[in-house]
Formats: sequence, structure tokens, C-alpha cells
Amino acid sequence: MMSSDFSVFSTEVFFVVICILYTSAEDPLPELSPQKYFSTLQPGKASLAYFCHADSPSTSVVLEQLNEAVRPLQDYGISVAKVNCAKEETSRYCGKEKDLMKAYLFRGNILLRDFPTDALFDVNAIVAHVLFALLFNEVKYITTLEDLQNIENTVKGKANMIFSYVRAIGTPEHRAVMEAAFVYGTTYQFVLTTEIGLLESIGSEEIEHAHLYFFHCKLVSDLTERCRRTLMGQPLTTLNIHAFVKIMKAPLLTEVAEDPQQVSTVHLQLGLPLVFIVSQKATYEAERRTAEWVAWRLLGKAGVLLLLRDSLEVNIPQHTNVVFKRAEKEVPVEFLVLPDIDSIISHVENNMHIEEAVESEDSDVEDPDMDIQDDEVAETVYRDRKRPLPLELTVELTEEMFNRTVTASDSIVLFYAGWQAVSMAFLQSYIDVAVKLKGMSAMLLTRINCADWSDVCTKQNVTEFPAVKMYKKGENPVSYAGMLGTEDLLKFIQLNRISCPVTITSIQEAEEYLNGELYEDLITYSSLSVLGLFSPTMTTAKEDFTEAGNHLKGCVLTGIYSEEDVWILANKYAAALPALLLARHKDGKIESIPLAGTHAQDIVQIITDALREAFPEITVENLPTYFRLQKPLLILFSDGSVNPQYRKAILTLAEEKRLGSFTPCWLNLKNTPVGRGILQAYFGLLPPLPLVVLVNLHSSGQVFAFPSDQSITEQNLALWLKKLEAGLENHITILSAQEWKPPLPAYDFLSMMDATTTQHPTGKAPGCVKETYAQEIEREQHEDKRAIRKEPAETLRIKHWNRNNWFKETEKSLRPHKEL
Repeated sequence: MMSSDFSVFSTEVFFVVICILYTSAEDPLPELSPQKYFSTLQPGKASLAYFCHADSPSTSVVLEQLNEAVRPLQDYGISVAKVNCAKEETSRYCGKEKDLMKAYLFRGNILLRDFPTDALFDVNAIVAHVLFALLFNEVKYITTLEDLQNIENTVKGKANMIFSYVRAIGTPEHRAVMEAAFVYGTTYQFVLTTEIGLLESIGSEEIEHAHLYFFHCKLVSDLTERCRRTLMGQPLTTLNIHAFVKIMKAPLLTEVAEDPQQVSTVHLQLGLPLVFIVSQKATYEAERRTAEWVAWRLLGKAGVLLLLRDSLEVNIPQHTNVVFKRAEKEVPVEFLVLPDIDSIISHVENNMHIEEAVESEDSDVEDPDMDIQDDEVAETVYRDRKRPLPLELTVELTEEMFNRTVTASDSIVLFYAGWQAVSMAFLQSYIDVAVKLKGMSAMLLTRINCADWSDVCTKQNVTEFPAVKMYKKGENPVSYAGMLGTEDLLKFIQLNRISCPVTITSIQEAEEYLNGELYEDLITYSSLSVLGLFSPTMTTAKEDFTEAGNHLKGCVLTGIYSEEDVWILANKYAAALPALLLARHKDGKIESIPLAGTHAQDIVQIITDALREAFPEITVENLPTYFRLQKPLLILFSDGSVNPQYRKAILTLAEEKRLGSFTPCWLNLKNTPVGRGILQAYFGLLPPLPLVVLVNLHSSGQVFAFPSDQSITEQNLALWLKKLEAGLENHITILSAQEWKPPLPAYDFLSMMDATTTQHPTGKAPGCVKETYAQEIEREQHEDKRAIRKEPAETLRIKHWNRNNWFKETEKSLRPHKEL
């Protein structure tokens, strides 16, 4: 499964796990002269500067707040500086003392605006004002209801809108909204007001607090139709807004056909319960319509799913029509019989109040589910959001196009979800592959957004994102199970250009295959060529080898030779038929392995083992391969290429089978800089290099260092390892169990953004949405219940609803111990 191979993102986390995390000291406010300051300004980069005289006593309060704002603003790529106005230097910003009461925001050398220092009264105000100025086009400030309606009409059918009311500019709530706009400003239209009358005009009751509404305008095409609104019930903090938007992005309704106790969605991860509307074939449409109504009324309070009773393998009580699953772990689900929608809503809201009370009593305890996702991935996607991608190099598929496209030509299909960070990160790698293959490959690269075309993805058995499948005429689709990066995906595509195994028809062709001449252009993707030798009568052995070759598609070159003269090759390479020939192109060696009585899975294991190097360079990409061997790592740390004498010494020990209990490897600090942090964690300071270290990760966690006063030779290493096995060497440190956790709590990027808001701990789940919106819908229902009963399903159909248990699989794929 691809979820076990999210190594591009995961192994960086894994490397950090080995070392002890440390945080750098807070960056001080730099002090520059006017000339020096303007020379540091870069085109397109924002900078906030405060010009003052060095001996001015009135600037201390402002400088103190600016100093606190340095780190938060740096997280957005905004520099902050204090500019000392010396007498010998002249600048139009260095005027009289009374004029030096402003801070100036530049983009490059262009002045965007100035801020009176009394507006920069604390770090929240500084961050809010600066982001508000920079996000002028992303955040529309309005004062009247007419302004709001005009913007709402503009975005209908195009995008959703986030409307916020804050009591004043520069408050913590204003900062939180600006930080959210910085992240989501290209996805949603943000609208801001400080006019309390405008808040009253849209029906808000508790007008003394800041408010945030999500306007569902993207699905509205009729300008006369009002966008649905969902009120955020939590206080306006950066983390709460992020969690709220994450829920709004999730599909409104999900269909499942499995045990409710095992189902998990983004709602459950964020501390919200799940409501399952039980359905059966005879009444499917009516129950789906009910589920959609319930989903709208509980949006932001609970996740709603349609449970297909006819497809369940577990039994639920016969008369049950609703299943309720609380957010707490290990709490059994409730099987309920509720007469109508109002009863369902009441049950959820009553239980939500209980959950909130429990949470408030233990507000210092973080939600354990919140460490499922490391939001550094989402940060990366956001950081690269303006990177232009040549999407035209891939074909975007729809439901109508899918079958026609994959049957007409050999195709690679990327199944992704536009709302998922990992999918969007991998999309960049996928486009990079398309760039590399432009004009070079007959394979058609395509993509389909499963958030838009869920039925297609369900039919193709896609249960997690992102997924890549290869479709070839007359063959079953092949799923890509490699790392989510450009190089491995490119290797998969290139190696699939030929059959696996490919049929070799002559001795000369076999020799060219083994020498790397037959498929010379593919040797860069597979340093090992595997050739199976069989006599024509060895039918079962050939079938096993063919099955193994199919399993290894895209991983290695495999070929099969089964002609009458196969004995010529067998004699030349001293192979007893049936046999494998392993041609290692780097060192020009060909090894034979007998296959008598060997089944397909054993052949796969033999080839997989052969793909591993005897003394590999450990990198971010290949670490999981060697880590899974469950052996202590014997690592040679080197600041550059490894010394040939050291390599020879370790390879000699490996060839003599004296390192069978260990995994020998080396790490180049120039290629993998995180190695420096690892060594500093082990030794406190960076020790002299090269250095041999043995790390027993899988049992005791002990770390041993080869004596620095000894040369790295075969004899010295062998003697040292014997002492280790005899317990005569002392460890330099022990890796505690606590270090084997995600490096930071969930949503680390956003927690940095919201670092100053300490009253709401990181990782807390959002509470239920306030009752205002539900009451509004209830009033509409009571005014015309008959009309609602007759409302056609088409008016409530949700374009992006999900027909599979994607959230459960996505949660699994994001767990840190699943390599992400």
C-alpha cells in the first residue's frame, strides 16, 4: 500500500526522531544604518522598519514590541529592522524627533504604507497590521450590508467566502483572521468588517464577540439564491480557524459500508462525533436525502455518514436507524432509533454539550488524536502555492473521459484530492515527472481529482490519496507503491516500458541483457538486471518466476530465458537449473542462485535482498529500506565521500559474514545535513570526522562510538565489535522511548503562527457550532415543512460527496509511524 511508503515526507521526520530536538534562540531585532538597511531590501520581499535616533528614550516600548514580532513575521518571510538615524547620514525617513513616530512597510524598495507607532501597541497588532497591508487584495474590508451582498454575488459559482467580524483592527482576533487569510487567501474570498451593525444585519445574536462565517457560495449558480452560512462556534484563534476550515473542506456526506466502530474521519480527529444514518437498498434515496439534511444542520458540529446496511459484514440491531459515535477513544458506538431529523440534531447537540464540559475541566490535556498529522506538509504546499505548474503537460480526466482515455492508450493516472495537503504536494512531483518525460515517452500522463469525481475513484478501488495507477491495454492496472517523489515515480514509469519479466529469445540477446547493452537507457533506473534460466519443461518454476516479476514491476529489470540451449548459459555461469542470474552493473559481477523448489514470494525476497547494497550511503529516501531490517545500524559518518580504505575494510568484513548482526552503512553530511544534528544529539558537540557509530535502535536504544584514537581498519573494527557483543564497551548515550514520537504537536506551522495566543493550547479540538445557524434553519423548516418534504433531491445534491471510507485510510497514511 502506498501509505506505508510516504517516505519523501516521512523519513525527514524519522531522521529528526533520532536526534534530540532543540529550538533556536529568539532572533534579535537587527539594528542597521539607513544605507545598510536599504541595501538589504530585495525585490518582492516585505520588510518592516522603524527609524529612530539611537539615544531616543521614547522608543523603548515600541522596540520591545517590535522585538517580539521579529519571529512571527519571519515565519511569513517578512523581515523587521530598527534603523538608527545617525547625524552623518541623511534619509527622508530620518526627520525630526516628532516625525519618528512611525514604522514603514516596504516591498522591495517600494513603500507600501506607514503605521503610527500608537497602532503597534503589541505583537498582535504589529502582525495584524502588517499582514492586513500585504493582503490588501485577498481580504476585502467592508462597512455595509450592500458591500457584503455584492461580494457574495461576485463569488457565487466560483468560490466560497469567509466573512469575519472583529471588534477592532489590531486585536488578537484580527491577527488570527489575517494569518488564516495568509494561508487560505488564494482559495477563499476573505471579507472583514469592524461594523457591529453589519453583524446584526445578518442575524447574529451574540454581537459582543468576534464572529467568523463560512459562506458556501461555490455551489450556488443563481444570483437570487442566498449562500448557505455556517457559523464558527469557537473563539477566533489561528488554530480554531484552521480546524474549522478543514471541516468545511471535507466532503459534506460520506458513504461507508463497514463497522462504525472502525470508521474514522477528519471530524473524529478534530474531536467531533460521527452520526451514521443507516440505509438499505429499498429506501436508499430517501435516507440519503435525510442524511444530506442532517449533514447541513450539523455542519461544524459532527460528521455525517450514510451507512449501507446491506453491505455490512457486522450486524446492527434491526430497528436502528442512527448510529452515534463519540469522539473519545474506546467508547462504544450507540445504536439509536430516532423518529425525525430534529431528534437526531437534539441528540447530537445534547451530547456535544457534555463533551465540551468535560474538555473545559481538563483544558490542559491535548487531544491525543491531534498528533496524527504533521502540518509541515500543508506548510510546504502553501509555501509553494504560487509556483507555476505546467498542468497542461497532463490530461485532466472527468467521469466521461476516464474509461475512453485509459482504454485508448497506455496511461498513468494520478488519483488525488484537491483538499488534501499530501495530494497537492505530490502533484508537484507528478508534474515534474511530466516535464522530464515531455516528448520522450508514449505513456500518457493524466490526473483526476477524486473530490470532484468520487464515483470514478471508487470504481477504480482507490481508497487513499494520492494514488498512482498504470493502465496498459490487455493488462490489469498496476498500482505504484513507491515513495512520493519525482525520481522513484520516474523509475516506475520507465521500467514499465518493457514487460516484467521480458522474454529473451537468444543466447546473444541474453548476454546483451546481462551486460546492460540490451536496455542501456534503463540501466540508470535499475543497477541490477535479473535473468531467470529455465528449461522449456519447467512450467511451474517459470510461472512462479513470472508471478514474482509481475510483483516487482517498476522496481527492477527482470527477464526470462527458456530456450533449448539454456544449458549454455547455465554452464557458463555455473548455475543449476532453474536458476537466477543477478547482474550487478556497477561492479560488473554476475551471481547465480539456484531456484529449485523456490516459490514466487521467495523469489521476490531474493531479488529484494539483492537490490540492497552491502555498504550503502544512507539518505532520506532509502533509510526505511534498511531500517526495516531490524538490525543495529553500523554507520560511518563522513564529511564528503567515504575513504576507499574505510570502504574496503567494512566491505571485507561484510563479505566474510562478520557483520551479519548489523547493517553497515555510511552517511555523507554534505548530502544529508541532518546528520550533523544527529551527531550533536549523540555527543553534545560535533565530533571529529570520519567516525563510526553503532546505533541499536530496535532494542535498547544504546549508541556506541568507535574509539577516535584508533584507525578504521578491518582488524580494529572486528575487535571493537567483539567487545560490543561481549558487553565490554560503554555506550555514549541511550535513545529514550520519548524520542520516538512526532517531532512537534499537530499543526506545528499554525502553532508557530499563533504562538502568542497561549490561552488556547495547541491541538485542542473545536467545540460545537453555536445554535444560531441551526435555529435559523429550524425556523425555515417550521415555516414550510410541507415544502421541505417535497424538496427535490437535486437541490440538495452535494457535488463533492465521498462514496468510500477515504478518511479512515487517509488517517492511516498520515500516522507518523506509517512514515509520514
